[in-house]
Amino acid sequence: MAGADIVANLLNGSSNPLRTYQVVVAATQTMGIGYNGYVRSWEKECSHNGEENMGKYTPEKRPLPGRLNVVLTRSGSFDIATAENVVICGSMTSALELLAASPYCLSIEKVFVIGGGQILKEALNAPECDAVHITEISTSIECDTFMPPVDHSIYRPWYSSFPLVENNILLSYVSYIRVRQSALESVTFNNGDISNGSNSVKLEVDKSSSLPKMIFEKHKEYMYLKLVQDIISNGIQKDDRTGTGTLSKFGCQVWSSTIGLTDREDGDLGPIYGFQWRHFGARYTNMHADYTGQGFDQLLDVIEKVKNKPDDRRIILSAWNPADLKLMALPPCHMFAQFYVANGELSCQMYQRSADLGLGVPFNIASYALLTCMIAHVCDVVPGDFIHVIGDAHVYKTHVRPLQEQLQRLPKPFPILKINPQKKDIDSFTVADLELIGYYPHQKIEMQMAI
Repeated sequence: MAGADIVANLLNGSSNPLRTYQVVVAATQTMGIGYNGYVRSWEKECSHNGEENMGKYTPEKRPLPGRLNVVLTRSGSFDIATAENVVICGSMTSALELLAASPYCLSIEKVFVIGGGQILKEALNAPECDAVHITEISTSIECDTFMPPVDHSIYRPWYSSFPLVENNILLSYVSYIRVRQSALESVTFNNGDISNGSNSVKLEVDKSSSLPKMIFEKHKEYMYLKLVQDIISNGIQKDDRTGTGTLSKFGCQVWSSTIGLTDREDGDLGPIYGFQWRHFGARYTNMHADYTGQGFDQLLDVIEKVKNKPDDRRIILSAWNPADLKLMALPPCHMFAQFYVANGELSCQMYQRSADLGLGVPFNIASYALLTCMIAHVCDVVPGDFIHVIGDAHVYKTHVRPLQEQLQRLPKPFPILKINPQKKDIDSFTVADLELIGYYPHQKIEMQMAI
């Protein structure tokens, strides 16, 4: 709550208002936060125009310059109590009341709570807690101080960074926002809020300036969800080859009719993606034939260039072969990918001529991200960015209701992909060589495929 809001409450007759706050903490997977009195935190990421509430031992180990430090202690004694930026309080309630009064209500913009297990337990359970910002540490670290887990019935994940390694420690940054209402209706997005007018899932991000800067980035999945919402709300109605009808954006939609391949065995899609990647130019007969050594192997060419010619501007993987289109069950949708190497990272930009946002795009993103990670793995570089460029993005009318249900759900933190370090040959991988860590999806939503 900003100072102006507190003053308004006082003028309106509200008595003893309490400041709202956000918890900042670093924790292991077992919710360990400290050892031998040392508490990890990332308070340096927070705004300097703020105040921290902490237990007695936290500032003794790590004083915080440039901020007002409110120390909670029952003993009343504190070694640096005479410091200019230190105030002592006996409880969370007294501290929040103090900060709601003049002069602090006008000079303190944000309140962050850090500290030990007891103060975090009290802080997380209190209704004044608007958000929880956790540095989630996946590496095993010995701890003797713990915090309670985040209650997902009260807090919802809002932002999750990609995993990163610092000082040989695997970690990620996750922000949880308190849900003030439980209604889940048709959802729209507006500057970080999720709302639908009078009935909404209201996250406490009404004023984004009250949150740390990193929260502005939000969860990366919202790029996809906002596109879905935009097309449902503003897409142009069009007919399509399936007769289902679509809502589309980004230009005219052009579909080729499915070719009647009556001589094909069920399941034989013709010379589509994998065939073009590994045997471009070879003559296709059927899905059982051995094409070893036939055509041009684009995938091996990509790997060779990433390894030996990383500055090459022609690291290309194409599934679009005009000569074979008539033999394919459906011309390739994700048709062209370019790889780029810089600073030891491998990035991929994929162009997709036609994108089914409900059933296709999530799979396309996941599969090309996986492909990029696998190529990076065998080439001894680090995965970088995946850029997805879509020509015709559309939502089938039969998918509108299921997608509206999906829009009611808040994204979860991304999992970590672990690849068998012993495998360095792109042709040697099996499913057993890939492991997803921390993958906790929502329940499935049924969508019928338009054919």
